[in-house]
Amino acid sequence: MRPLRTNPAELSPPKGFSHAVTTTGTRTVHLAGQTALDPEGRIVGGTLPEQFEQSLSNLLTALRAAGGEAGHLARVTVYTVDVPRYRSHARELGRTWHRLAGREYPAMAVLGVAALWDPEALVEIDGVAVLP
Repeated sequence: MRPLRTNPAELSPPKGFSHAVTTTGTRTVHLAGQTALDPEGRIVGGTLPEQFEQSLSNLLTALRAAGGEAGHLARVTVYTVDVPRYRSHARELGRTWHRLAGREYPAMAVLGVAALWDPEALVEIDGVAVLP
Protein backbone atom coordinates (compact mmCIF):
# COMPACT_ATOMS: atom_id res chain seq x y z
CA MET A 1 0.00 0.00 0.00
CA ARG A 2 1.28 3.47 -0.88
CA PRO A 3 1.31 6.35 1.58
CA LEU A 4 -1.89 8.41 1.62
CA ARG A 5 -1.21 12.08 0.99
CA THR A 6 -3.63 14.54 2.62
CA ASN A 7 -3.82 18.21 1.70
CA PRO A 8 -6.71 19.90 3.52
CA ALA A 9 -8.53 22.66 1.64
CA GLU A 10 -8.29 24.81 4.79
CA LEU A 11 -4.49 25.07 4.36
CA SER A 12 -2.50 26.87 1.71
CA PRO A 13 -2.12 24.65 -1.37
CA PRO A 14 1.14 22.69 -1.08
CA LYS A 15 3.82 23.23 -3.69
CA GLY A 16 6.56 20.61 -3.59
CA PHE A 17 5.34 18.79 -0.49
CA SER A 18 2.28 17.18 1.11
CA HIS A 19 0.76 18.56 4.33
CA ALA A 20 0.24 15.10 5.84
CA VAL A 21 1.18 11.54 4.90
CA THR A 22 -0.43 8.47 6.43
CA THR A 23 1.29 5.10 6.12
CA THR A 24 0.27 1.55 6.90
CA GLY A 25 3.26 -0.45 5.69
CA THR A 26 5.14 -3.21 7.42
CA ARG A 27 8.73 -1.94 7.17
CA THR A 28 10.10 1.50 7.90
CA VAL A 29 13.30 2.58 6.18
CA HIS A 30 15.25 5.47 7.70
CA LEU A 31 17.48 6.97 5.03
CA ALA A 32 20.71 8.69 6.03
CA GLY A 33 21.43 12.18 4.79
CA GLN A 34 22.80 12.08 1.27
CA THR A 35 24.95 14.77 -0.25
CA ALA A 36 26.26 14.97 -3.82
CA LEU A 37 28.94 12.34 -3.25
CA ASP A 38 30.00 10.22 -6.21
CA PRO A 39 30.98 6.53 -5.74
CA GLU A 40 34.57 7.60 -4.95
CA GLY A 41 33.38 9.87 -2.12
CA ARG A 42 33.88 13.21 -3.89
CA ILE A 43 31.27 15.99 -4.02
CA VAL A 44 30.18 16.49 -7.63
CA GLY A 45 28.38 19.43 -9.17
CA GLY A 46 29.26 23.03 -8.63
CA THR A 47 25.71 24.35 -8.49
CA LEU A 48 22.88 23.75 -6.05
CA PRO A 49 20.64 22.17 -8.75
CA GLU A 50 23.43 19.78 -9.78
CA GLN A 51 24.09 18.81 -6.18
CA PHE A 52 20.36 18.44 -5.47
CA GLU A 53 20.04 15.99 -8.36
CA GLN A 54 23.00 13.90 -7.18
CA SER A 55 21.82 13.99 -3.55
CA LEU A 56 18.30 12.89 -4.50
CA SER A 57 19.70 10.19 -6.79
CA ASN A 58 21.83 8.91 -3.90
CA LEU A 59 18.82 8.88 -1.55
CA LEU A 60 16.72 6.95 -4.09
CA THR A 61 19.58 4.50 -4.70
CA ALA A 62 19.73 3.75 -0.97
CA LEU A 63 15.94 3.38 -0.86
CA ARG A 64 15.90 0.98 -3.83
CA ALA A 65 18.69 -1.06 -2.21
CA ALA A 66 16.43 -1.39 0.86
CA GLY A 67 13.57 -2.66 -1.33
CA GLY A 68 11.62 0.57 -1.73
CA GLU A 69 10.81 3.13 -4.38
CA ALA A 70 10.20 6.86 -4.46
CA GLY A 71 6.45 6.44 -3.90
CA HIS A 72 7.17 4.88 -0.49
CA LEU A 73 8.75 8.09 0.86
CA ALA A 74 6.68 9.42 3.74
CA ARG A 75 9.03 12.17 4.98
CA VAL A 76 11.98 14.02 3.42
CA THR A 77 14.10 16.78 4.90
CA VAL A 78 16.33 18.93 2.74
CA TYR A 79 19.19 20.79 4.41
CA THR A 80 20.83 23.63 2.51
CA VAL A 81 23.55 26.11 3.32
CA ASP A 82 21.77 28.77 1.22
CA VAL A 83 17.95 28.97 1.50
CA PRO A 84 17.63 32.00 -0.83
CA ARG A 85 19.57 30.16 -3.55
CA TYR A 86 17.43 27.05 -2.97
CA ARG A 87 14.25 29.16 -3.36
CA SER A 88 15.58 30.79 -6.52
CA HIS A 89 15.97 27.33 -8.08
CA ALA A 90 12.67 25.91 -6.75
CA ARG A 91 11.11 25.31 -10.18
CA GLU A 92 14.19 23.55 -11.49
CA LEU A 93 14.46 21.46 -8.32
CA GLY A 94 10.78 20.53 -8.69
CA ARG A 95 11.42 19.36 -12.26
CA THR A 96 14.33 17.27 -11.01
CA TRP A 97 12.10 15.76 -8.31
CA HIS A 98 9.42 14.89 -10.91
CA ARG A 99 11.98 13.28 -13.22
CA LEU A 100 13.62 11.19 -10.50
CA ALA A 101 10.90 10.61 -7.91
CA GLY A 102 7.57 11.19 -9.66
CA ARG A 103 4.72 13.61 -9.15
CA GLU A 104 3.78 12.72 -5.57
CA TYR A 105 5.53 14.44 -2.71
CA PRO A 106 6.09 13.21 0.83
CA ALA A 107 5.76 15.47 3.83
CA MET A 108 8.81 17.71 3.44
CA ALA A 109 10.80 20.45 5.09
CA VAL A 110 13.69 22.59 3.86
CA LEU A 111 16.05 23.78 6.58
CA GLY A 112 18.83 26.33 6.33
CA VAL A 113 22.01 25.21 8.08
CA ALA A 114 25.37 26.88 8.70
CA ALA A 115 27.37 24.01 7.19
CA LEU A 116 27.18 20.38 6.15
CA TRP A 117 29.63 17.57 6.93
CA ASP A 118 31.36 17.91 3.55
CA PRO A 119 32.48 21.55 3.25
CA GLU A 120 31.77 21.59 -0.52
CA ALA A 121 28.20 20.31 -0.05
CA LEU A 122 25.41 22.79 -0.73
CA VAL A 123 22.52 20.44 0.01
CA GLU A 124 21.80 17.22 1.93
CA ILE A 125 18.64 15.12 1.81
CA ASP A 126 17.41 12.49 4.28
CA GLY A 127 14.12 10.67 4.56
CA VAL A 128 11.82 8.01 5.93
CA ALA A 129 10.00 5.51 3.76
CA VAL A 130 7.34 2.96 4.67
CA LEU A 131 7.30 -0.21 2.58
CA PRO A 132 4.30 -2.52 2.15
